[in-house]
Amino acid sequence: MFSMQKKTKRPKLAYILIALLLLWAGFYVIQPYLNQKPNVPTPPKTETPKPNIPQIAVPDFNADSAFLFVKKQVDFGPRVPNTPAHQKCAAWLVNEFKRYGFTVIEQKMQAPYYKGGTFNGVNIIAQYKPEAQKRICIAAHWDSRNEADKDTKDINKAIDGADDGASGVGILLEIARTLKNNPVDIGVDLICFDLEDNGDDQGAIETWCLGSQYWSKNLHRPGYSPYYAILLDLVGAKGARFYKEGISREVAPKTVEKVWNMAHSLGYGEYFVNEDRPGITDDHLFVVRGAQIPMIDIISMPNDGEHVFGSHHHTHADNINIIDKNVLKAVGQTMTAVIFETHNGVL
Repeated sequence: MFSMQKKTKRPKLAYILIALLLLWAGFYVIQPYLNQKPNVPTPPKTETPKPNIPQIAVPDFNADSAFLFVKKQVDFGPRVPNTPAHQKCAAWLVNEFKRYGFTVIEQKMQAPYYKGGTFNGVNIIAQYKPEAQKRICIAAHWDSRNEADKDTKDINKAIDGADDGASGVGILLEIARTLKNNPVDIGVDLICFDLEDNGDDQGAIETWCLGSQYWSKNLHRPGYSPYYAILLDLVGAKGARFYKEGISREVAPKTVEKVWNMAHSLGYGEYFVNEDRPGITDDHLFVVRGAQIPMIDIISMPNDGEHVFGSHHHTHADNINIIDKNVLKAVGQTMTAVIFETHNGVL
């Protein structure tokens, strides 16, 4: 007699346990991925389109013309305040800037001379496109010293001030002529400070730079805040070397780097030296203090020690023969590039 055996339940339980174990293992493997966000491609960032600024080539700065502007100032004689030469040169400067289409402000003032008496001065502010909001300020002093206190002869006679005064203004005038012939859509203020150079070497620093002190407290435009502010002083002599001056590095380090890099890119690294020098008393100091405008100073300091500004400084050797057109070219072309490349959006 054939008899059927009853099936046991143990194999079913084993299969169920194995299935549960496999499910648990699978869940363990995929669990880290369950909380991840879907891999949706990130759309590319859209940049705000820059204004379509028409690029303007940087024009050539004519050093021969700048030299003639320096010579014309020297030909008036020393531009000492309260003298006919000073008055005649002031009138000529105003007319020259107007001739190149600039709007000119004559900011007249009086200031005490530390030896006694009063100086009559005038800051000459030449504005290119005065309606433009974005502006660049380039300044220089136009007066000259009334004594040759570092000379060994004729100490009490006034010096010509070809380098110390006329060189910077000569560059400003050539920039004005260049802008007339090469229009650019940016505002430029060329400021000729008066009463800079008749202070007391042994006395208070406030005896110097009387014109810039006055301007800083009486700005020609309310809230004036130029994009760049640059002072030119002693920018025409043979052997000139322009180091990174201390106050300039403190108040406007980026401007210093941009200007020196621009000069090097133009091939003028021989003149614009990548080394630091201490801060000095010059017009920019009072612009920084009085107007809170971060102005840098391009000033030749070729020597260490006693003749830091050159052996001609405050002597009768500061005449037209000390002027080097190559130095005028280096500084003037760099300033021209600063103006046009700022318009172009490069600076």
